[in-house]
Amino acid sequence: MIVDSLSRAFFYGLAGSGTLKKVASRYGLRRRDSFGRRFIAGETIEEAIESVRTIEAGGLRTTLDFLGESVGSSAEADGITREYLAIIARVTDAGIDRNLSVKLTQLGLDVDRVTCIDNLRRILDRTGDNFFIRIDMESSDYVEQTLDVIETLWDQGYRQIGAVLQSYLRRSTDDARRLSALGIRVRLVKGAYKEPASVAFQKKAEVDEAFVRLMRILLDENPYPAIATHDTTMIEATTAYAAERGIGRERFEFQMLYGIRRDLQSSLARQYTVRVYVPFGRQWYPYFMRRLGERPANLFFVFASLLRER
Repeated sequence: MIVDSLSRAFFYGLAGSGTLKKVASRYGLRRRDSFGRRFIAGETIEEAIESVRTIEAGGLRTTLDFLGESVGSSAEADGITREYLAIIARVTDAGIDRNLSVKLTQLGLDVDRVTCIDNLRRILDRTGDNFFIRIDMESSDYVEQTLDVIETLWDQGYRQIGAVLQSYLRRSTDDARRLSALGIRVRLVKGAYKEPASVAFQKKAEVDEAFVRLMRILLDENPYPAIATHDTTMIEATTAYAAERGIGRERFEFQMLYGIRRDLQSSLARQYTVRVYVPFGRQWYPYFMRRLGERPANLFFVFASLLRER
């Protein structure tokens, strides 16, 4: 556990380095065999669509994640929203899975709530019922604001919207029941942000225990939960509980990250719906560092790539 904590702190430090971010963004994805390409589909929507076609040809579903985080002005938020609208048009033309993950800080949540809601509404109006828009959860400081925005749009009649809950946050049990009671679909993850003990479990055993508890609540109460994990113990716990409760395979899905455990993704997809979270965009570096800090085993893929380049 100490090693995991140090690893996470180390990679969060790297994620916050402006210098490394500039260097990585300039050179990291230029080569198709570069280390970043293991986890990032590319910098452009065209590269992402190419990756999605390959994934879908293997019998898996997909969701696109346009990478980026907080913006500091209404003009920046408007620019990102326009990029999302262009992505939606391109996805529609390409005929790929119409599933998109969105971060509210990209849409102006740090500017003001009204700006964020207006921009999200623009996206939902453009997609209609043909898309599903998942609102990604960010650090604990944003949880209540994020849920409030989702519930506001839900109350306004937008039903193609879903949420994400993180099992390492102590509040997530209440949030799971809150969202399920409304009928809002939930993706369950363990959590990738560095959080204090006051709001988040610090021990892996506690996070795993919370994940199983939340998974059971969601399978019982949520309309269509997404269980997002590469942990075979968590997957086995999910399939066992579903079988025990007589919950059909059409009632939930598994989700996994692009480039991680592709063997497991393919094998699990023979029996269950598996959706791959496909990140792309020029702002890929912080995401990449968080993935490495979240799971030290991910370092294996980086080292293997570096060795191949040598």
